[in-house]
Order: sequence, then structure tokens, then C-alpha cells
Amino acid sequence: MLRAQRARLIWISLLFLISLDAFHTYARPASPEQTKGGLAPVLQYIRSDWDVLTRSMTRCDSVVDPKLPEAVVLYLPADFAEPDSVKQLEHDCKVHVEHLPTVIQHPGQPGVDTISPQGLLFLPNSYVVPGGRFNEMYGWDSYFIILGLVRDHRIDLARGMVENFFFEIEHYGTVLNANRTYYLTRSQPPFLTSMIMEVYNAEKASGHNDKDWLARAYGFATRDYEMWIHEPHLAGSTGLSRYYDFGMGPAPESLQDESGLRRKVTGYFLLRPDLSRTYMAMKGSTPDAVGPDYNVQVCDVATTMARPGCDAAGTVQLGADYYKGDRSMRESAFDISFRFGPYGAATHHFAPVCLNSLLYKTEKDLEEISRLLGKTVEPAQWKQRAEQRKQQIDKYLWDDQRGMFFDYDLRTGARSTYEYVTTFYPLWAGLASTQQAQAVARNVKIFEQRGGLATSTTNTGMQWDYPYGWAPLQSLAVEGLRHYGYAADADRVSYEFLSTVAENFRREKTIREKYDVVTRSSEAHVSAGYQANVVGFGWTNGVFLELLQELPKEMIDRLDKDQDALPSGHQ
Repeated sequence: MLRAQRARLIWISLLFLISLDAFHTYARPASPEQTKGGLAPVLQYIRSDWDVLTRSMTRCDSVVDPKLPEAVVLYLPADFAEPDSVKQLEHDCKVHVEHLPTVIQHPGQPGVDTISPQGLLFLPNSYVVPGGRFNEMYGWDSYFIILGLVRDHRIDLARGMVENFFFEIEHYGTVLNANRTYYLTRSQPPFLTSMIMEVYNAEKASGHNDKDWLARAYGFATRDYEMWIHEPHLAGSTGLSRYYDFGMGPAPESLQDESGLRRKVTGYFLLRPDLSRTYMAMKGSTPDAVGPDYNVQVCDVATTMARPGCDAAGTVQLGADYYKGDRSMRESAFDISFRFGPYGAATHHFAPVCLNSLLYKTEKDLEEISRLLGKTVEPAQWKQRAEQRKQQIDKYLWDDQRGMFFDYDLRTGARSTYEYVTTFYPLWAGLASTQQAQAVARNVKIFEQRGGLATSTTNTGMQWDYPYGWAPLQSLAVEGLRHYGYAADADRVSYEFLSTVAENFRREKTIREKYDVVTRSSEAHVSAGYQANVVGFGWTNGVFLELLQELPKEMIDRLDKDQDALPSGHQ
């Protein structure tokens, strides 16, 4: 009780700090460079934003959590001595510092779900956060941020972020969704080896071939990979993997600004008895029912408008299977989409294209790293693992008739038919055959809009569906197309998205988390989940630099002329 009261007092003292930071981040006056036309103001914004979005254990604004305002405690690993930087933070910012109650060996370890109050997990190096409500270091965001940092010659900062992930694996059991205590039950899409290779190759290009660091990275990457190839992350008997959060009940970070989500989910399922039986239960009817209660009324539509015409029909709760799916959807990072069933409720029942492509890429990276380190046996072992996964992806996820990769539903034993932009992941990972890549490239038009690639072809009102386009998905698709020689498609999609970001920047003087690629605007009308279009924004900044670097000079010149015209050939 006293600890909770102390946390509230600390929150009050830090509120002013975070408010100032938010002002400087999102309402700071434009610099002279940013008032110019063309690309110069965008690039100046990104360059300055790396510092604005950087957090460390020496800054008061690092601890504050906009998702849970009372979460202002900093936790150290149970067996880790308090560093001087933390002692200074504790003194300067009146932050309460505690050690975790136990040494953590793996995600979802018993006891992590009872940590109270929730708080930030210590990391030794500075890191770049996405922005807004995301004031911590995220698992997959960081890959796209690192792409931008490397392009902007901020290699030391990029390397420090990768080393933070090594620290997470060593002390928190895995690469976490992000470094908060309520994320100790799940990871995020595995981009670790891709981050390692980006940093290693950038340092090598600058004359610093650090094989000792690469050997250390190899050990941590191998350890983290193991989590994905064992239960409960195995996708049945397919030989593939799935997303799976070890926690139970509502995700804590969703309780404040996603409060209407579960009410909408409940209403949706109640109107569909087949889903209701799977994901809901009458209160007290089963021990699987968890979370808040919802009172149900049955109304006579014909008379309700004239007078009350509703009768109580009982109290329902969402079941454990829904919450497991919702949490696993958050590990997938596609929160929220209907790709894994309505509201992502069946995420843990799918073998996904994205995850298994990333694991193939991880296996190929580990093959390369082990070869660079002069190992004799491991390269062939990693090569064999990658080949086995490719065979299973071909068997379960490739649809030859439709010319696309689809997720595999473990319950029905059939591929999904939900068209999703993750069909480009196998091209990015290099696992698609020449014929598969050709078929996927022919289907670019299914997703392509005036502002880039839409995430899906289905408008569900969710942010990870049509009509929204996200920087990381543009990056992976474009790089995949380039990898197989479809440069014209890659250039066109890059230009469409870059021009959308630049056009909106000219109006708003900021960069956003996502864009409506149909209207080419930053307006978001999301109907469930958190509904803001966050500004900042880490991965959009990074992808902007990455896509721009690969464009032909004439397209860059066109972007720089401060015009909204689309490239010729757009469909």
C-alpha cells in the first residue's frame, strides 16, 4: 500500500518532466532548415529526432510510462548490483528503484505476473524509443530504428541498442516486447540477428572488424532462437513456429487507453454464436473465464425506440482462449488485425508467414555468423535447419494457385485466405523460389495504393488492416522485391510511401506511426485498440532514410522538388 502511494507521488513529480518532453518532442518550433521546401526539413527533423527520442538510465523522462501513469518504478535484475548511474537517477528524479524478486531465466517465469507496481526494466545503454505512448525500447521497432541510425552514421547508438538486447536475454530471459515488467511474458518478432548483422557490417565497413563482439552476439542470438523452436512456440506438428504469450488475462498495457476494446469484442462475439462458444462463457460456468464481467441485455428492436424493451440475459466474461490470443497477437506486433481471426483472438492457433520467414532469416544469419567465426560444424547445421523450415513453409504456407503466402490455421488444417502484406516476408528473407517471387510480385497491385502498400485488403476498422500502411512493412516488401530483381516495383512503392510521409510532414511538421495509404494522409479512424496516430516516430524515421537511400537519383530529385505528383506508371 505504501509502495503504491509512493509510486503515485513519484508520478506527480515526474508528470511535469514528461509534459515538457512531450512539448519539445511534438510541439517544438521548426528550425530554419525545417521551414525550407523539399526533403531538407524532413531529413533535419529525423536527424534531430534521434536525440529527442533517446532514453537512458541517466534521464528522468525514461522511467515515465504514458500507458500506465503510476508505473514509475525502475527495476534492476535480482542479481545485479545497482550502478552509479541509477543511484544518480534515483537522487535527481526521485525515482524508486527495486530489484526484481527473482532471477529470470525465461519469459513467463512464475511470479513475473505478480510484480507490483509495474515499472521500467533497467538497460545499461542508451536507446531510441518510438515516441508518444511508446516510451521504452521495443523488440521489432528497434530493427528499423537501427537501419536509420546506421544510415545516419550513429553506429555507436545502434550497437548499444543491440547490446541492450543481449542484456535482456541474459537477465530477462529473451528479447522482450519492450523493457517494462508487464512485458516479461512475451517477446516480439525476432529481428535480433538482422540487427546484429547491420551493426557488424557497418562497423566492418568503417574499418572495425570486431570478431570478438560477433562471437558474443552469436551466443546470445542462439540462446534467444531456442525459445522459438520449443513448446509452447511450436505450431502443432507442422515443424513451424507460432506466437505465444505466457501470460493470462487482459494485457496490462491495454487497460488504460484500450478500455473499449473488450466491450466491442464481447458484443461482436455475442452476435456470432460459433465464436461466442469459443471465446466467451457465462460468469461462473467455467474456470477459464477471466477478466471483467459484462452484463448482457436482450432488446426488442421494434419497441426499444419507443420505450425500454430490454431484459437482463445474464453476465458473461471473455474466456482464457481469447486473452491468450489477444496477448499472442501483441507478441506478433500486429495489434489489431482480423488476420488471425476477429480481433486477433486466434493468433496462437496459426503458423504465421511473418514469424517463420524471420526464423528462416535467423537460421541463415547464424549460418553466416558461424562461418565468419571459423566454426566447422555449425554452418552446415544452420543451413540444414533453414532448408527444413523452407520446405515446411512451401508445404503449409504457399498457395500456388493464388501466388501468395498465407498463414496456416492449425485448427482447420488449412491455409488462411486472408490477403496480407506479410506475403512479401519470404522475399525479404530470401527463401522464396524464383517462381514464387515472380507470382508475389505480380500481386503487388492487390495491396498497392496511391500512398504505398496497404497492410491488407480487408477494411475492418483495425489499424493493422486496410487502408493503413506502415513503414516497416513497406521496407520489408521493397527490400524483398529488390532482392529478386523487381526494382521498378520497389522504386514505385518506395516513392509512393516516401512522398506520402513528406507531403504530410509539410503540413504537420512531424512524422507519424502509420498512414492511410488510400487518402495519402495521417488521419486515422481506428475503431478498436488504441486509436491515436502517434508522432515521433522511430521506425518511420529509420525507414524513410533506408528507402530514400535505395531510390534512383531522378526519383529523389522529384521528391526534393516539393511536389505531390506520383511517379509515372502508378496503377
